[in-house]
Parts: sequence; C-alpha cells; structure tokens
Amino acid sequence: MARPDATVGQVLLARIEAQAAVLAGLDDAVRVDEPDAVHRMRVACRRLRSALRTYRRLFAAGATDELVAELRWLAAALGRARDREVLAERLAARARELPAECGPERVAAELERWGGAEYRRVRPEVLAALDSPRRRALAAGLAGLLAAPPLRRRARRPAVPELSRIVAREQRRTGHRVRAALAAGPEDRDHALHEARKAAKRARYAGESAAPAVGRAADRYVERMKAVQEVLGEHQDAVVAAAALAALGDQATTSGEAFAYGVLYGGQLAAAEAARDRLPAVWARASRRKLVRFG
Repeated sequence: MARPDATVGQVLLARIEAQAAVLAGLDDAVRVDEPDAVHRMRVACRRLRSALRTYRRLFAAGATDELVAELRWLAAALGRARDREVLAERLAARARELPAECGPERVAAELERWGGAEYRRVRPEVLAALDSPRRRALAAGLAGLLAAPPLRRRARRPAVPELSRIVAREQRRTGHRVRAALAAGPEDRDHALHEARKAAKRARYAGESAAPAVGRAADRYVERMKAVQEVLGEHQDAVVAAAALAALGDQATTSGEAFAYGVLYGGQLAAAEAARDRLPAVWARASRRKLVRFG
C-alpha cells in the first residue's frame, strides 16, 4: 500500500516505474522466444501507455505524447506475432471438439502448422523492433521521464480523491462505448464492441494504478472491469477467428477440410453472439457508481 499521505503524482510515477522495469526486463526473454514473453511485454507496453494517457493531465502539456506513440508502435510490432499465436491456439482447441467424422486431430494439426508458419513469418518484425534505435530511444525516454518527471501542480493533490475522480471518468467513458456498441447496427457492431473493449481495458488499468493507494475498493473495480474486458475480448477473438476460418475455407483442398472449417466458422459466430448476450449483465455489475467511491 502507498503511504496515506501519498500524492496522486507519486502513485502514478510508482506505476510507471514498475511497468518500465517489467518492459526492460523482458527483452532477452522475447529474443529467445520464452513462453508468454511476447504477451507479457505487450501488456507492459499497454499498461504504460494507458497510465500516460489516462493520467496525462498530471503532466505538462505534450510531455508524454512521444512516449505514448512509441509504446503504441512497440505493442503493435509485438502484437502481430502474439495475435497469430493466440488465434492458432484457439482454432486448434476448437478443432479438437469437432465430431469424429470431421477428423478433429487432423484438422487441429493442420491449424497448428498454419499458426506456426504465420508466427515464424512475422517473428522477424519483433526482433527488428527490439534491435531498433526506436526501442533504445523508448527506454531512454522512460528513464528520462522518471528522472525528471514533468508533473503539473495538480499532481500534488492527495491520491485517493483524485484517483477516485479519474477512475470514475474512465468508468463513464467505458459506459458510453458499451451503450453505443449495444445500440449499433450489424454493420457497425463489431467495430463498436472492439472500441468498448479498449475502453474497458484502459479503465481496468486505471484501477490497477490506483490499487496501491486505495486497496480493496480499487481491486473490486478492477475485477468488474476485467470481466467486461474479457467478455468483449471473447467477442473480438471469435470475430477474428471466424474471418480466418472463412479465408482458410476458401483455400481448402478437399471437401472434408472445407466442411470442417465451415463447422468451426459457425461455432465462432455462435461464440460471438453468446458474448454479446452476456455483455449487458456483465456491464451492469461494472457500471455501479459505488465502485469508484474510494474516499
């Protein structure tokens, strides 16, 4: 826990310092392709970027813009490899649930080969990003920010009431996007739900930043926002998987293979629909105003 007299600026800088250390410590693990290393580095990028964006009013105007942009760049470079890895794992797992007449193990093995080939194709981009001048400049920029924080006077405010206000703002922002997504037509729905997911993730990370000063109340908020993020993430994963299966079906060389991909495609559409159906109840629990009353 942070000290009772901590300022919001101190809490924010502690969050940035912790995540910058995580990011710096993962370079070698990503280079040797340790399990989950790419994912952990990508999450550290996102947490840092979220902290700099969510709490940007505590910094001098424009002071963090370049860091935010560079963290977005590194997360994107990591993401192309990670997304293909996750997609292949998802599709292979669903393939093993197919009826026996579809040849589940054969289809799963083919999907794993496809996923491995895709991962190897984009992995050089990850290594190039880690070895680039931009990556070194990003590390130096984070170190410089922590050595001489460009904080405004408002960063001296007591942590808990200011964190409560900021987290409440992120809750409202997420609510606007969730409601817009639920009201969207079929042609706009997937994009709107993806935008709602990004807002829920940012709201969750804002709560994580507050937790050292707030304690259990922030943890409860994080749990509720994580549930929203996860149901929206399930929707996004199903949409992406369905698109990949449609493309694979078009390339299938046998009718049996095409049929199996078609069955999997229908399953992903059903998974997306189920996630949409769960969203209102999950959001209702995360939207309660008392969750952000930390003081």
